[in-house]
Amino acid sequence: MKKLLLLTIFMVSFISSAQVTLTGVVKDSIGSPLEMANILAVNKATKKMSSYGFTDAKGNYKLDLDKNQTFEIKISYIGFKTVDFVVETKSEDIVKNITLKEDNSLDEITIVSKMPVTIKGDTIVYNADSFKNGSERKLEDVLKKLPGVEINDDGQIEVEGKVVEKITVDGKEFFSGDTKLASKNIPSNAVDKIQVLRNFSDVNQLSGVQNNQDRVAINIKLKEGKKNFWFGDVYAGAGFTPSDDLYLFQPKLFYYNPKYTLNVIGDINNLGEAVLNRRDLRGFSGGFRSQSPSNGTNINLASAGIGFLTPNARNANRIETKLTALNFSYSPNKKLDFSGYLIWSSNSNGQRNRNIIDYNDPSIPDDVTDNTTDQTSNSVYLTLKRSIRKI
Repeated sequence: MKKLLLLTIFMVSFISSAQVTLTGVVKDSIGSPLEMANILAVNKATKKMSSYGFTDAKGNYKLDLDKNQTFEIKISYIGFKTVDFVVETKSEDIVKNITLKEDNSLDEITIVSKMPVTIKGDTIVYNADSFKNGSERKLEDVLKKLPGVEINDDGQIEVEGKVVEKITVDGKEFFSGDTKLASKNIPSNAVDKIQVLRNFSDVNQLSGVQNNQDRVAINIKLKEGKKNFWFGDVYAGAGFTPSDDLYLFQPKLFYYNPKYTLNVIGDINNLGEAVLNRRDLRGFSGGFRSQSPSNGTNINLASAGIGFLTPNARNANRIETKLTALNFSYSPNKKLDFSGYLIWSSNSNGQRNRNIIDYNDPSIPDDVTDNTTDQTSNSVYLTLKRSIRKI
């Protein structure tokens, strides 16, 4: 029994010693402590948010960090310039006092009581305006600035290293939750809060009995001024080359209110720009999937032949892309939801291969081969869904 007690004490001591403490005081330029300043620590290697806190009435803060790691520390306070610094943890505790300077770049400072990041159970809530500087155009630009969030090379959203499976807007599915369409098309100025839902489950009733620790979803809360009327943007352009005329037309319009939503995304161009690539198109074709990817068997029945033509400016001399995407939801009452989407994609391209064989013997005529190929692909995806909620 005594040996067991000693072993338990040793294990507790070892676990507690695996972390070091970062402490300090946050003050303003005249030495007054700043209460409720936000302190955020992100592991630079894993991109995960490791610790978060705020200062007390005396400006003191404390973060517990893992040993032998490198962290980016971000300290922010309304009306003051944000301070960023890097901390490399060893085995000793670290003390770092910070002085914040007033942000004189603003003619007028409006004090807002919103915290940049709040954590409620398995949900992380980011106040989007706290991470904007006015240069952002789309949701993707805001997501890249959030601690612990990044966009990978495939355009997928990752939170703490986990790929986000679904995006909803005000709780409504956005094109079956497609993350790429949402991040590249929703205007940044319409976003109020970004809610990261960890341990996400497609079926709420099963969230407590399934292993969903690797599943992440995001819900976008729109600003009040972006509801009950249309918002979005429309891009149009034209030009010419010695051999052809160039054109581009991309409308992206959204309408949200508590009862129904409507999203319209269009694209017509001959510049070789595609809103959706081959992988994106296959992702809409559905299949059978377990409610939790860590349980059971997943079967993807997406057809590799659907949407097989994807514009590629490197190997085509003519590319024409057309896309129409419509997404809607309707809630006649609190128990019933109707939703669906329609995506039509048309890709047309032409390729020309010209081979010339020049013989050294003048008596042999040159061999010239000129082949032209035209291909067109049309794809249509239609999904309708009815959901019944228990109140």
